[in-house]
Amino acid sequence: MRTLLLCLVGLMTASSDLAFADMKLNTKPAAGANEVRYFTSIDGLMDGNADVVLKETRQGKSVSAAVLDVCYPVAKGSDRKDRFVANLTVNGQTLTGTTQSIGDKLPVSVKLVRKPTGDTFEFKGQISIGPNVTEVASSDNSDLSEKEYLDNQSTDDGITATPKDFTEVSPEAVAVKLKLDATADFLKSLKGQDLEVSLSNLAVTCDALRAGEQTVNIAVDPDRAAALIAKAKSAPGVVAAGWTSGVMEMDRTIRFPASGWRDGDKINRDKLATAINNVLAKTLSAKPSSAAWNANTGKLKLTLKRPNQTLPALELTDTIEVNALVAPEKPGASDRLVLWISTPSISTADEGAGPKLNVADESGSDEEGDPKDDNGSVDALAKEFRGQRWDADKSAWK
Repeated sequence: MRTLLLCLVGLMTASSDLAFADMKLNTKPAAGANEVRYFTSIDGLMDGNADVVLKETRQGKSVSAAVLDVCYPVAKGSDRKDRFVANLTVNGQTLTGTTQSIGDKLPVSVKLVRKPTGDTFEFKGQISIGPNVTEVASSDNSDLSEKEYLDNQSTDDGITATPKDFTEVSPEAVAVKLKLDATADFLKSLKGQDLEVSLSNLAVTCDALRAGEQTVNIAVDPDRAAALIAKAKSAPGVVAAGWTSGVMEMDRTIRFPASGWRDGDKINRDKLATAINNVLAKTLSAKPSSAAWNANTGKLKLTLKRPNQTLPALELTDTIEVNALVAPEKPGASDRLVLWISTPSISTADEGAGPKLNVADESGSDEEGDPKDDNGSVDALAKEFRGQRWDADKSAWK
């Protein structure tokens, strides 16, 4: 019996070893099997402004099929892109094909000679789009496996439909992903509304052209963000809608009890603006000048002034601008609010009576001012509002 058991164990071990060996062998392409490889650039094409994907199907070292996908500016310096996808005929080292551009419907002709050069590849030839001919002379091009190519494709649109709170996304920042052919009509539907659309993402990127979808970023008063998202979800061609990243940076944000800062279910913005201005007046040694809430985005713009100390005899004036955003700490009802403030932006000018000294003030060109001029404003606000600051190491409120 013992001998029989040993034989059975031996057979099972041998079978496992054979199965494991077979598994390892099967991870490699079988002889004669097709393998897909990608080139994600052809250096120098269209002055380096073209976004290129060349997909090759190979049997061994021979190319059996190829598809060239090129996205490019319609004119030099233009933000508008067009694209063509050409199925190429393979004849030895020569790849040829014709097609039509997707946007402007221009005739496209491709003739490339592909030559291996050690571990890289060289491409030479011509690509014609309408009347324009591009000479191709590109060397040192590396290819990727299909897995490597797919791993490099970004799929995160940054949209969160139902965030648990406003720590990963910003309360005023809304994003809507749409089918490309629905984008223009959706944007037209936003005309006349109190909101702001980011100009930078109106241009359709190459990624959007290939995906057939575009994401539009909108800044809106946090009080109206949920309603805008709900309405957007029912619009034609909308794939997803929700909150996304925006102005709120957690290291400059505090969380505090909403009690005492509301009139009914509305935030008392006048009371908040006065309280924030008073704190900043102390930390920045300045006098409040103005406070204005942006009807589109819900942001508060505070302006303070103080004597410039560079050369007091000149009686120059520093103008300090600080932006702030106040919202419930999460979508829906909440007994806590969050407050974000920007770093101060400081400009200097002669505002005295009589003849003025023209001052070239480079400090006003800084996007968010110099953090060293903050003078502990965020900590002071946290103390005034009995609030908490964000612990980045623990990803939690202190």
